[in-house]
Amino acid sequence: MPRYKIIANPTAGHGKAAAAIPEIEKRLAELGLDFELVCTTQKGHGIHLAHQAALDGFDVVVAAGGDGTVNEVLNGLMQAQKEGKQAALGVICAGRGNDFAAGPGIPEDIPAGCQTLKDDQRQWIDIGRVTGGVYPEGRYFANNVGVGFDAIGTIEVAKLPQWGMLSFMIAIVKTIFLYYKGPVIKIDYDDQTLTTDTLMFLTMNGRRMGNGFQMAPDSRMDDGLFDLVLARQVSRLRIFSLIPHFMKGTQGSQPEISTMRAARLSITAVQGTLPAQSDGEILCVDGTRLDIEILPHQIEVVCTPKTA
Repeated sequence: MPRYKIIANPTAGHGKAAAAIPEIEKRLAELGLDFELVCTTQKGHGIHLAHQAALDGFDVVVAAGGDGTVNEVLNGLMQAQKEGKQAALGVICAGRGNDFAAGPGIPEDIPAGCQTLKDDQRQWIDIGRVTGGVYPEGRYFANNVGVGFDAIGTIEVAKLPQWGMLSFMIAIVKTIFLYYKGPVIKIDYDDQTLTTDTLMFLTMNGRRMGNGFQMAPDSRMDDGLFDLVLARQVSRLRIFSLIPHFMKGTQGSQPEISTMRAARLSITAVQGTLPAQSDGEILCVDGTRLDIEILPHQIEVVCTPKTA
């Protein structure tokens, strides 16, 4: 029987995860899982706990929280991989956005999430590595890196209460008035180069961000490629009219939006600076360069079986 280490972040979702812990423990016990649950106590603690859990021989290390918690657990598991210890990643969605879960097919309600751990179906997925900003040594990510408008929105949404999609919509409106003119950037991706003004540039491994915005609806986490989404500079009014397209995943039909695919890229600020986030964690507010690469089939995730 697999051994599960549950790493719960009580602050995820402004306390949503803390309230969910008794239910998580009850349901896992009813399912007969062999598990231990521990709570993080500060930012970055999940990295250490996940690293140690893998070294201690746990088969599955579970992030119980949001995308930031997943990111910390992922980075801890990658540290353990370098030391020859492999553990699978599990997720119980208990955070604000839970956007990573949409990629590999992890249920977003707690009962179904716990049952998924019990069923123990697994899939190998790609992960990304970004170098730059406050992580000159590099940082792994599961879902995305966002530059520009998206990063400022991430800062703003963190200031708001847990109101689901409403929190993200309020943050978007605030960001439209705070940050409507992005940098000119140079993107070197695989063997191509593009220099352009930009409102937002996304490197997507997953499909969603911002609690359900379909930023890369065709993205796959096992194809060895990022989906790149470029939104060129537009007016404030035009930003409002683009929002429904990002909610439905139809933004590729709009002339200001370009999509590409690549396994490796560099983003350099030509004019202005790069505010950037990764899986909801701020990489920099005034960076000048980020280097990003995909690591194919790097980690095993406990998820629902593929239907196609």
